[in-house]
Amino acid sequence: MEKSLYSTLGVSQNASSEEIKKAYRKLARQYHPDVNKQKDAEEKFKEINAAYEILSDEKKRAQYDQFGDNMFGGQNFSDFARSNQNINLDDILSQIFGGGFGGFNTGSFSGGRFNEGGFNVFSREDLNIQKEIIIPFESALLGGNYHYSEGNFDIKIPAGIKNNEKLRVKNKGKKLNNQSGDLFLKVKIAPSKEYEIKDETLIKNINIPLKLAIFGGKIKVQTPYKEVNLTIPKNTKNNQKFRLKEHGIKNRKNDSIGELYLVTNIILPNIEELDSNLVDIMREKLPG
Repeated sequence: MEKSLYSTLGVSQNASSEEIKKAYRKLARQYHPDVNKQKDAEEKFKEINAAYEILSDEKKRAQYDQFGDNMFGGQNFSDFARSNQNINLDDILSQIFGGGFGGFNTGSFSGGRFNEGGFNVFSREDLNIQKEIIIPFESALLGGNYHYSEGNFDIKIPAGIKNNEKLRVKNKGKKLNNQSGDLFLKVKIAPSKEYEIKDETLIKNINIPLKLAIFGGKIKVQTPYKEVNLTIPKNTKNNQKFRLKEHGIKNRKNDSIGELYLVTNIILPNIEELDSNLVDIMREKLPG
């Protein structure tokens, strides 16, 4: 069973604590970034520090002596460390071995669980990322693409998605040992300027001229899906509701579409702009 941590420090598997410390100090001086300006010196320095953190601790060394490089997914330690440069190495090792580490990398990583063998194994779920996005009301209603700027890729938004619903984007989470987690996006829907939302029902106010409300006629109304000709009957009242079937929000469970209610707001004319004769007649003839 390969034990590459000893190779990292250049000592034998039977090396004493003093020999390990001596080897570490020599290599640390050689590869310290303040001294060594070679391209790979900093990564080598991190590997040396990590190897010493484990082998200088009796409990961690005993774990490693028992399981060897199986603790790193079968990789030798150098390959393991360099394949995870974007993940916090000390966090990974603290999960594998337990306890704190001295801090020799940057980034972030969390999660992990113990198996019966006694050392920490990362499940694929530990590599998942949870984020939140805000999408326009129109995208939630009609569906479409959303550009996720953090990852610079597009996400398909299904029509009828609900507020606080989660979208799963496969293999866009953290990466470790040739595994990739998933990205889970909690969706927040931006408020609509036009529509009130109640479950699958939409409600929209529409302005109706007084003449149309009194005498009736037709008016063009833009719904989320298309423009419709709405028939206004004579003597339409203020706040009167008109129902349009299948112009609301899609129910993704049964593919049904809710209703749209159009609520009238009757616009009164400016009396100063009306013909004076009409004003006189109205003043004389209107009830009340």
